[in-house]
Amino acid sequence: MTTVISLDAMGGDHGPAVVVPAALEAIASHEQLELVLVGDREVLEGELARNSCTGHARLRVRHASEQVGMDELPSQALRNKKDSSMRVAINLVKEGQAAACVSAGNTGALMATGRFVLKTLAGIDRPAIAAPLPCINGHVHMLDLGANVESSAEQLQQFALMGAVLASAVDSIERPRVALLNIGQEEMKGNDRVKEAARLLAGSDINFVGYVEGDGIFKGLADVIVCDGFVGNVALKAGEGVAHMVGAFLRAEFQRTPLTRLAGLVALPVLRALRRRIDPREYNGASLLGLRGIVVKSHGGADQMAFRRAIEVALAAARKNVPQRIAAQVEHLLAHREAV
Repeated sequence: MTTVISLDAMGGDHGPAVVVPAALEAIASHEQLELVLVGDREVLEGELARNSCTGHARLRVRHASEQVGMDELPSQALRNKKDSSMRVAINLVKEGQAAACVSAGNTGALMATGRFVLKTLAGIDRPAIAAPLPCINGHVHMLDLGANVESSAEQLQQFALMGAVLASAVDSIERPRVALLNIGQEEMKGNDRVKEAARLLAGSDINFVGYVEGDGIFKGLADVIVCDGFVGNVALKAGEGVAHMVGAFLRAEFQRTPLTRLAGLVALPVLRALRRRIDPREYNGASLLGLRGIVVKSHGGADQMAFRRAIEVALAAARKNVPQRIAAQVEHLLAHREAV
C-alpha cells in the first residue's frame, strides 16, 4: 500500500531549497511512498521547476499561506498561525490524509501544535522526543531529547515503554534492552526520581537492564536509553560536538605535513567509512512519541541527505504502526498496575 507523508516544506533554516530535492530523492527511492509538500504554492512550484520536476504522480503541493519562524514562541504560533505549513501538515495527519508528518521547523511549536491537534495517547502524560544515536554495534534509541525539561518517575517509565515499542517495531528486536541514564551503574546512585523510575521498570514487563552512564550511550549496552529532556538534550549536543571535534582533529593531523597528507590519501576509504558511521545526518529524524499520530522532527539545519533520512524515519514508523503499538502497550501497562 502507498504511504502518504506530509512535509512542512517551509520549515527549517533552508526551507524548500532542501525539502523539495529531498522529497524528489525519497520518492525515487521508495516506490510506495507519496509525499505532500505543504507551503506557499508559488514558491514550491518554482522550486520544483528548478529541480526539473513539472509533475509527479506521487508528489503534490498543498498550499499554506503562513509559516512558523524558527524563533517564534510556540504559543504565538499555535494561536496566530492556523494556516502555517506546519499546522496544515499536521492537520493532514489528523484528517487521515497522511500517515505521518515531517518538519524541520521550530521544535517547540512543532511539539505544541502536534499535541494540540493530534492529542496524546490515553495513559501518556507527555510526548517525548526520541532519536537513534550511533553506538559501537549500530545505534541506540534515546529519549527524551528535549521535549520535557523535568519528568516524574512515572513519565520516565512511559518514555521507556514508548522507546521499547519504537525499537521493537523499526529494528525488529523482540525484547529491546532498556536502560536509565544515570551518574553511575550502582543501585544507590542517582536522584530519587531516577531510583523510583528504576523500581517501576524493574516491576514491569519491560526488559530493564539497569543504569548506564554517559559513556555507556555509545557502548551498545542497551537498545533504548531513557532520561529527562534536559539531560537528553545536553547528551545529544555533547555527542554531536565530539563527532565534529574528532573530524576536525583528523583533518588537521592529516594536513600537517606532506607525509601525513600522503597517509591521509592511503587512509581515505577508512576515513570515509568512519565519517558515514558517525555522520549526524545519518541519524536525522526524531520521533515525537506519545501522540495519536506520527510526527518526525528534522534538524533545523538539515541538508538534502539529512532531510531525506527524516522522511525515511517517518515512513518506517508509519509502516510499523508505531502509535497503535504504543497504545496497546500502554493499555497492557495500565492493566498490569490495576492487577498489582
